[in-house]
Formats: sequence, structure tokens, C-alpha cells
Amino acid sequence: MNPSGGRLIGSYLTMNPARMSRDLFSNGIIARRVISTCQTHRSKSYSGHPKVLTLDTLNPCIKTMEYSVRGPIVIKATEIEKEIKKGLKKPFTDVIRANIGDCHAMGQKPLTFLRQVVALCTYPPLMDTKQFPADAVEKAQRILSGCGGGSIGAYSESPGVEVIRQDVAAYITKRDGGISASLDNIMLTTGASDGIKSMLKLLKQADGAKKTGVMIPIPQYPLYSATLSEYNMHQIGYYLDEDTNWSLDIKELKRAVEEARQYCNPRAICVINPGNPTGSLFGSHLTTVIVIIDATNP
Repeated sequence: MNPSGGRLIGSYLTMNPARMSRDLFSNGIIARRVISTCQTHRSKSYSGHPKVLTLDTLNPCIKTMEYSVRGPIVIKATEIEKEIKKGLKKPFTDVIRANIGDCHAMGQKPLTFLRQVVALCTYPPLMDTKQFPADAVEKAQRILSGCGGGSIGAYSESPGVEVIRQDVAAYITKRDGGISASLDNIMLTTGASDGIKSMLKLLKQADGAKKTGVMIPIPQYPLYSATLSEYNMHQIGYYLDEDTNWSLDIKELKRAVEEARQYCNPRAICVINPGNPTGSLFGSHLTTVIVIIDATNP
């Protein structure tokens, strides 16, 4: 046990529990680890006040979260990997992780252009070395021109760097056959997970007699179920049809939403396309299916 670490944790919990909740509890696993660490110290903090945060006082929504792709199986896999590195004999030589689509960890080569642009934006003097192709230099210069002080370390507008949003809008317009996309309707997020969480926050209503319900496919990527638990929202599972290549079925969608109405107020349907983890693809009939569900379930 590290005494200095104990003082730091005790002071942090006592002085600023709200900030700690925001900063550290991105998922239940982190929460459990932090609380476990805290419980190795005295029941009172070093300032003499009772502990503000324990397993009993922790947000119950955090405790019910489950994020299986980062759960006990993955933790066990990490332990086995460490044992192999130490020379412990196993009936195998390595561990192949199949819990997430971690392409680079499985040996996929990164896109050179993206790495070049990131390198140039991070350290602009590299542009003077003549070791980078002209298109990478041009892209880096464009991005830096939209950053305060010409540095990617500067704060950006809340929706994201404007020149990047301009390029995103241009791409969407081209992809959609000329239908105009506005940069004012585009927000950049740090990955798809943050985007999903932001949308669920917008959909959530005040807690009342019934929770806000969101339809999600089964099987699904566990981010959705974990986030719904974190936000105290109700999961409405609709089952994909394995016999027809994990397709959507109108009857199943209707069943799911009708049964859920007694427990929650359904507000949204999540469709993962291509399916994760099924790999299924939904064609143009998808919009028709959802419109029918919306029209028959006011």
C-alpha cells in the first residue's frame, strides 16, 4: 500500500466527489477498481471526515453497468499473457483476443497517410524535411490553419475544428449524391462511443414513473446496454432473426415495443448496420420497416 497514494485518494474523495465521478467512472470496471483501492484505507479520510464515496454510496446505475467486452474473460486473458511472458508453460504459445475488433493489435498495418498527417500536425517542423508527400503536407497545413495559433494543442469550438467539419460536410454531400450537408449540423466526437452517448443523453427524459426506453438489437455491441444502465434508461431488446442472416423482422419489432410500453416510454430505436457482432447488412427496406413501426406505435 502506498501511503502517499492513500492521502491523495482520501483528499480527492473528500474534497471533490463530483469531479471524481465525472473523471473516473466511465464504466463500472473502473469504478470497482477505484472503490477497491479506496477500501484498503481507513474508513475515514486523512482529514478526519467520513468517506464520501464507498460501494454503498456509489451511484447504483454505475454498479449495474456491464461492459462484457472488457469484463472478466478479458482480464483473465491478460493474466495468461503475463504468465506466458514470465515463462510459465501453457498448451499454447499466445492468446488471440476476439472480444473486440482491435485490428492493429491483430497485425493490420495502419493507413500511412493518416499517420503522416497526424505527425505533421503534431510537429509542424517536419514539413521542412521534405520527407513527406505533398498531399499529406497540404492536409496538415489546412487543419493547422483552422486551429488557434496554428497548433492542434489549442482549444477548438465545441462542435469541433471548423475546417474539419467543412471537409466532413463535403464528403457527406458527395456520398449522398449532391444532397447538401451543413457543417453547422455536424459535431465531431472522440470516437463513435462518445457520439452514441451524446445522442442517448439528448433522448433521456426526467426520471418519473416510467424510464425512457430505447430499442436495441439482440445480439448487440454491449456499449448500448451499458450506457442505458449508466443513464438509468430502459433497454428494449428486439431479437434479430438468425435463420434469415440476422435480419430485422417487423413482427418482432412490434412485439418488443408493445411489451415495453408497460415498463417505459419508448423514444428511439437503434439499428446497427452493418450488424455488430453479426455482420449482417440491411438494405433499403430498413427505412420502410422503421417508418411502419413509428406509424403504428404513436
